Amino acid sequence: MKRGLFQLQYELDADMVYTEQGTDRGAKLSESHVDNDEVRTILDATSHLSTKEWIKWLSIHRDDYPFMSVVPLSTITPQALRYRLEGQRPSLMFVTRPLHTIQELNEFLYAANDLMDDGAYLCCHSMTAVLKRKMLEERYPWGIRRLAVGLHYLWHRLCPKLGLTRELYFTITSGKNRTFNRVEILGRLYRAGFEVVDEEFRSGEFFVTARKVKAPVQDAEPTGSPIIHLRRKGKDGKEIVVHKFRTMYTYSEYIQTYMYQYQHLQSGGKFKDDYRVNFWGRFLRKVWLDELPMVWNMLRGDLKLVGVRPLSKQYFNLYSPEMQELRTRTKPGLLPPFYYDRKTPETIDEIQASERRYLEAYLKHPFRTDWRYFWGIVGNIVLHRKRSK
Repeated sequence: MKRGLFQLQYELDADMVYTEQGTDRGAKLSESHVDNDEVRTILDATSHLSTKEWIKWLSIHRDDYPFMSVVPLSTITPQALRYRLEGQRPSLMFVTRPLHTIQELNEFLYAANDLMDDGAYLCCHSMTAVLKRKMLEERYPWGIRRLAVGLHYLWHRLCPKLGLTRELYFTITSGKNRTFNRVEILGRLYRAGFEVVDEEFRSGEFFVTARKVKAPVQDAEPTGSPIIHLRRKGKDGKEIVVHKFRTMYTYSEYIQTYMYQYQHLQSGGKFKDDYRVNFWGRFLRKVWLDELPMVWNMLRGDLKLVGVRPLSKQYFNLYSPEMQELRTRTKPGLLPPFYYDRKTPETIDEIQASERRYLEAYLKHPFRTDWRYFWGIVGNIVLHRKRSK
């Protein structure tokens, strides 16, 4: 298709795949994801409603369920939320205002977390980049459709993330019509201490149900910078910061556990059909440019040329204790050993077996092993066209 910007087209494709595969997501609420019978009854009763019908149902039944709190459309700040729920500890909270219209969204979700007990549920909704694009395409005639979509993307998606335009954007709009990708919405919820139990597209909006599982993550807020800084496990278990070109949507790093629960690993230990990767990320990974900034880590001595991948804490915890100890006895590397294997490992067990072969050989003969693996990896890349995905 040749509609709109490449970036927006990729977002459309990624979310449409989800929509086609996720038409029965609402049914999961009736199974084991919601452990409170009364909450499940309410969610089942509202899961098929349009946004207006949803809000109307909540207004009518708000007094029937004392444990349920409905946050009205007028509540748009963390302070207003705390005032609205003063003295309450709801087991189920409905935020009727769309998330993309709340300027201090992270602080708002943090406040919601603070006002709820562990195990309580939060229900919210928002427009996504894909849904807004479809709305614009229906609103404007063919002749100016692409221009309208492109300008909307530049103003409402790029400008809020760039340092040079961010302040101007929020001064003009008060952040009331930003455009979030579905991945960013999920990531913000996980960063705020919630675990997503259901998500679905319906009636032109994206609805999410999440459960509070922990306190919010206290770290620096993610940026839209083209170069990202990732915390990884290094030698002796020490934390190192590696640098890469951004290939995923903002807040992607917070849903890695969620991805592992619902997505399958593909060869090389990455997620199959990883919808967190944006259009430019696909290109950068294919031509091996995404890891170019990690050369700086090599020059600093955090990494070596050949070695096991530097892993995030979540991924590292998937390894057996024995492999965790073995991995931290050497520096991570830029070229992982599974590119040396003729058949790329596909499961976590196969990846650990591949790394074990390399690590045990390296600990006996460091230079000889890296020399052999380096030329084997180069041969597989050149002759068998192995690529990062």
